[in-house]
Amino acid sequence: MTLARLAALHGVATAYEPSAGVTVQVPDATVVAVLAALDVDAGTPEAVAAALEAARVAEDARLLPPTLVRRQDGPAELPEGLPPGTRLRVTTESGETADWADLDGLPLGVHRVEALAPDGRADAGTLIVAPARVPRPERRAFGLLAQLYSVLSGRSWGMGDLGDLRELATWAGRTHGAGFVQVNPLHAAVPGAPTDPSPYRPSSRRFPDPVHLRIEDVPEYDFVDARYRDELEAIGADAAELRERVLRKGALIDRDAVWELKRRALELVATVELGPGRRAAYRDFLAERGRALEDHATYCALAERHGHHWRSWPAELRDPRSAAAAVRADAELTARVDFHCRLAWLTDQQLAAASTAAREAGMAVGIVHDLAVGVHPDGSDAWAQQDAFAVGMSVGAPPDAFNARGQDWGLPPWRPDALAASGYAPYRGLLRELLRHAGALRIDHVMGLFRLWWVPEGGEPTQGTYVRYDAEAMLAVLALEAHRAGALVIGEDLGTVEPGVRERLGRRGVLGTSVLWFERDWAGTGRPLAPEEWRTDCVATATTHDLPSTAARLSGDHVALRHRLGLLTGDLGQERALDAAEVGDWLTYLERLGLLPEGPGDEEAEVRAVHRFLLRTPATMVGVWLPDAVGDRRPQNLPGTWDQYPNWRLPVAGPEGQPMALEELAASPRAHRLLAVLAPLAGSPAGAHGGSRTAPPDARPV
Repeated sequence: MTLARLAALHGVATAYEPSAGVTVQVPDATVVAVLAALDVDAGTPEAVAAALEAARVAEDARLLPPTLVRRQDGPAELPEGLPPGTRLRVTTESGETADWADLDGLPLGVHRVEALAPDGRADAGTLIVAPARVPRPERRAFGLLAQLYSVLSGRSWGMGDLGDLRELATWAGRTHGAGFVQVNPLHAAVPGAPTDPSPYRPSSRRFPDPVHLRIEDVPEYDFVDARYRDELEAIGADAAELRERVLRKGALIDRDAVWELKRRALELVATVELGPGRRAAYRDFLAERGRALEDHATYCALAERHGHHWRSWPAELRDPRSAAAAVRADAELTARVDFHCRLAWLTDQQLAAASTAAREAGMAVGIVHDLAVGVHPDGSDAWAQQDAFAVGMSVGAPPDAFNARGQDWGLPPWRPDALAASGYAPYRGLLRELLRHAGALRIDHVMGLFRLWWVPEGGEPTQGTYVRYDAEAMLAVLALEAHRAGALVIGEDLGTVEPGVRERLGRRGVLGTSVLWFERDWAGTGRPLAPEEWRTDCVATATTHDLPSTAARLSGDHVALRHRLGLLTGDLGQERALDAAEVGDWLTYLERLGLLPEGPGDEEAEVRAVHRFLLRTPATMVGVWLPDAVGDRRPQNLPGTWDQYPNWRLPVAGPEGQPMALEELAASPRAHRLLAVLAPLAGSPAGAHGGSRTAPPDARPV
């Protein structure tokens, strides 16, 4: 019991409930390992007793918790346990001071609070004053869900880029009245080749990857010295060939090859001196981004010289605060740091241009960016923020109905104690950067704001446990930064969700994610959930990047694919029969609702019927998976595979697997017919319908 008490003090679960009425005990060895990652020794009974006593002494010594949270619409309650007569003073972000009694007049922001007890003890902490909710949409909207790398145009260099995003948003907004385009995470990838193609395992979540740059749109491109024009044109020719191999010859998207060409071109572009206005803008960018950008650029420069595995770098470089890591005495490294800072600036500018284009096209929301759940252990964030990450731990998921072995995503988790001690500075900085040019932010595995499944290094996912975060503080920071950016927030809340989480997110205005195939009356007959029973505060979709396309689902192609790859756990005939029955239930229901007037058997008509159904729900936002618009049967990511399937490397394609350029997609009659179904949503007021929803089963693929 003493180990359980110690674990509870640090938010570490000693048991969990994978489903109602079922309790699983966490092995003591797991609890001990997780506590060790939090710098708490629990290896022996004596160590546990000492740790409990140390926690008691530390608690008695503190007057304030490291971070306090107050919702702007809530009462200004005193922190618990303060000695009578303790004085509290608040220093706001702008440097003004106020007594705690004046807290009702405090502005939104991250402030410093100081306590002075009558016995002379003093303490200080961070006070976060946040709005009650994140911004709400003014009207209902539909939009496109796209993996940007997969949307190649006749101008891109072998993968979709920010120029393509600008074109896609402009076309969708102006031609079809779409309200948003949601893209995959554009976070910086781990440098070096081969690069992990998954956008959900980045080097840094705070800074975007310059591989997404449209090179010709960089203003200095046209002024490259004549000495380098031939080389630049040769690079462009190689890029055109790379694009044609993907679009016309069936090659996979090769991110490494794309980056090699873009890096070479950008190095030539960087030889052009910035004009005075551009240089002033660049200096402002550097000043605003500060140490965080310098750390990221320094990591990139050091990785070029020593490889990206920073734990194997010379010892003096493993600490980002060391004198050696400052690299200012090394002229070559200094130049490379500046180069990577400039790439971050150029990428930020093109992100801004895409956002502006979306708004000018009439989009109510604009570009929806995606926040991955974590970062690569060898990446920039893990190097620069070592104190914030738990060493020897990985984020994952416990066993569930979808994966009996559990999951290990290979991402080091943030330490909840380190976040609180810093006033959530890493989290605040991350959100602020991502929201700079976002109309909305999708948060992958939004349940991670409440708890995460930690897996000790070298252990099986089944041997992990949950570690709790201060959800009130995490939500407060989210609400504050979203409010400042005027951005919506979408939570990916599929899978194992503990009771009450969806409700708390909903009260804060965070939209959920509802996927057609999971929307059934799970507590009753298992029938498809009627459209009016869906929740209002969600993004309703037919599929996601981790699931089969709608055409593949309707045709049963996804079962055949999983069979070819040896992923089926049951008999092929039985799996096909179960899948056909599920699809049949939905098609019958769609017919009964009058949404499939053509009757079953016409795949394109069935895809349109599915989206007519989504339109009939009260969902605030309806998302159309871009490959569904042209009948693509291939998933972008097939969970459970690594080298057996080309995850994250496929261009959008038609029904026969023929890749389609953005220009061809925009001209596709099939795409126009599908998007015309959603036209009634353009301009619909938000909250025009009501709805409720039964929670889905634990069925989130990762």
